[in-house]
Amino acid sequence: MACQSVAAIMDEQALLGLNPNADARYRQRAMAYFEQLKESQDAWEVCAEALAKGIYNDDHVKFFCFQVLEHQIKFRHAALSAAQQQLIRETLMKWLQCQLMNTQPEKPFIRNKAAQVLALTFIMEYLTMWPKFFFDILTLVGLNPHGVDIYLRTLMAIDAEVVDRDILHTPEETRRNTLIKDTMREQCIPSLVESWFQILQTYQLSHPELTCQCLEVVGAYVSWIDLNLIANDRFVNLLLSQMSVEELREEACDCLFEIVNKGMDPVDKTKLVESLCQVLQSAGFFNVEQEEDVDFLAKFSRLVNGMGQSLVLSWTKLAKAGNVKDAAETLQAVEAKVPLLLQLLVHEDDDISANIVGFCYEYLHVLKQLPQLTDQQKTNIEAVMLAVMKKLTYDDEYNFENEGEDEAMFVEYRKQLKMLLDRLAQVSPELLLEAVRRVFTNTMQSWQTAPFMEVEVAIRLLYMLGEALPASHGAHFSGDTAKTSALQDMMRTLVSCGVSSYQHSSVSLEFFETVVRYDKFFIVEPQHIPNVLMTFLDQRGLRHNSPKVRSRVAYLFSRFIKTLIQTRLFPRFLILKLNPDLRTDLLSGSF
Repeated sequence: MACQSVAAIMDEQALLGLNPNADARYRQRAMAYFEQLKESQDAWEVCAEALAKGIYNDDHVKFFCFQVLEHQIKFRHAALSAAQQQLIRETLMKWLQCQLMNTQPEKPFIRNKAAQVLALTFIMEYLTMWPKFFFDILTLVGLNPHGVDIYLRTLMAIDAEVVDRDILHTPEETRRNTLIKDTMREQCIPSLVESWFQILQTYQLSHPELTCQCLEVVGAYVSWIDLNLIANDRFVNLLLSQMSVEELREEACDCLFEIVNKGMDPVDKTKLVESLCQVLQSAGFFNVEQEEDVDFLAKFSRLVNGMGQSLVLSWTKLAKAGNVKDAAETLQAVEAKVPLLLQLLVHEDDDISANIVGFCYEYLHVLKQLPQLTDQQKTNIEAVMLAVMKKLTYDDEYNFENEGEDEAMFVEYRKQLKMLLDRLAQVSPELLLEAVRRVFTNTMQSWQTAPFMEVEVAIRLLYMLGEALPASHGAHFSGDTAKTSALQDMMRTLVSCGVSSYQHSSVSLEFFETVVRYDKFFIVEPQHIPNVLMTFLDQRGLRHNSPKVRSRVAYLFSRFIKTLIQTRLFPRFLILKLNPDLRTDLLSGSF
């Protein structure tokens, strides 16, 4: 039952304008009334009374009253009398007390606004007038679900105002926020952490939504509080147990991720990550192929990524410090995660795969720094190569004619995979070159019967080698004999095997992109130029049935011709076979 009492004197006509369906005249009156209450020295007090006594049932009026209070606290707090400041504190606590007695909670937008007002009051008064802010709230709400909900929302609102790095603050606000955090660490953080533990323990079965809220709070605050308060057996075991509860495990994953990301001594970090991994593995979480919930696996992949990157960072610090023993143990811990990394990297869901790319990239960077690679490390490199090649492949659902959000996300994901390929080239260019050559050669031998996605990715890999393997000014066909020989063989196969006739726009585009990327090949083997030019000019290129292909090929053709003319390789007799406009452009050198 809602708290009720005598009515506060408010402009009832103006309040009618708060309804979204009210006509313009009433809405204008409501806006004018809002401005009047905001700027008045004491008229706003009727809003405080209305909230404290629960006079209005209309949600829009309640929200309006909180907005008026918010303005007073945010912009006029210093000008308020001590009695008025006390009135605001009492109003908020009375309203909160009413929530404990109500059978139904307020709408989420009202609870969020109330939390914002409580957070603003905390920021203005915690250091001076209300040092027992959290003590008073915790004493009042206890473990009442409605009260706990407001308490947790208030903590998140405080985090947004005081800690969130995405919000720009003035130097004065930054100093104030630092002082607030320092004071909280000294005075109340242990009590808050204890309250979180009690909430997580009490409500994990009966109120999963409250438990998820609390896990979000822990994840937000762990970045700046003493990690030992959270990273202990009691707390971590509770979090790990919630990894097995379907409604909680995604939020528990996020919370563990934030704990793992906390800066700490590298040896201690390795021990923390290893203890977490041991429990997760024994609980069966490493059996990725048996998990059907892709949303959870995406969170789990992010957690594994965080653990892996943390271990790599620890190894880097220990190696720099010359701590050989601990560095070796940490590297061993990194290596132990590679099988799990590979499972997640090759997962059919791209979100799950994308979330582990960071760890994979850092792991390859570690291998690049080692004086010599073991057989197992070489095997790992090859496994990563195969995974990247597989994941670069389009799926059947990709819409080439009408690319939307899903297609844009895959393009971005491909860019991440390209970063891995570039890193692989730095670690072991010979292995990468050989792997690409093997895939390319096998695919080109049977391109007529291969699915378009296999043909496209084979050519794409050849194209990507151009950036992955270093070459001065695109001179891929001079210098290192092994590299030039392999690239030359693949280019010869590309332009002579007939794959340019493949009936799919993605293959056509990749063919022409690759020809132009390796235009220096035709200096070495100019005999292929006539056939390639015909490919540009007929239905495979400029006369393709896809406008997208025709448009791109027109641009690529101009670049290709320009290179040929500059190197005096363009067979001038072919100019006579071109259409008049193109012939004129070529003869005048306007390309």
